[in-house]
Amino acid sequence: MAQDDISKVNGSIETSAGGNYGDLETVNGAVHIAENVQSGDASTVNGSVHVGNGARVGSLETVNGAIRLGRNVQVAGDIETVNGSVFVDQGGKVDGGIETVNGAIGLVQTEVVQNLETVNGDITVGIGSHVRGGITIERNRSWFQGTPKRKPRVVIGPNAVVDGPLEFRREVSLYVHKTARTGPVTGAEPVSFETETAPQD
Repeated sequence: MAQDDISKVNGSIETSAGGNYGDLETVNGAVHIAENVQSGDASTVNGSVHVGNGARVGSLETVNGAIRLGRNVQVAGDIETVNGSVFVDQGGKVDGGIETVNGAIGLVQTEVVQNLETVNGDITVGIGSHVRGGITIERNRSWFQGTPKRKPRVVIGPNAVVDGPLEFRREVSLYVHKTARTGPVTGAEPVSFETETAPQD
């Protein structure tokens, strides 16, 4: 049965735990998806997107804000943000890809079916995570390239797997745990590590 969409311009969207919703859309405000909610796509322009444990959602999108997922969240589409980080906690599954411009991507025991992409963000494929696509870091194409931004830091953690190619079109620091597996790497020299966390740059 079709669920009601929620659409507004100003204000946050709140959902009730275990509820069923259609698409959730606002312009100025956060989107809060409670535990065990089922919803369609969720999007905002100026605001964060928070997804509670056990929720099942469509795609997630914001321009200026972070996207944070609790445990055992299933995302049927992509996760995208421009200025903000993306974090997916244990047991997550993302059927699409994850893309940011100026924000970090962090995964813990999470499966991502497609690619991870960023321009200026750090990427951590944390312990036990599996990226079935590849990883791409694009070069910064802004016209006003004054002081160069810091190098993105990419960490492939313990027992993490990246099936596809890792393509770095700008300088990065790449750390790959001894127990991790990756596809071919271009544009960076992987630094191997054996400790639980990667060395500092």
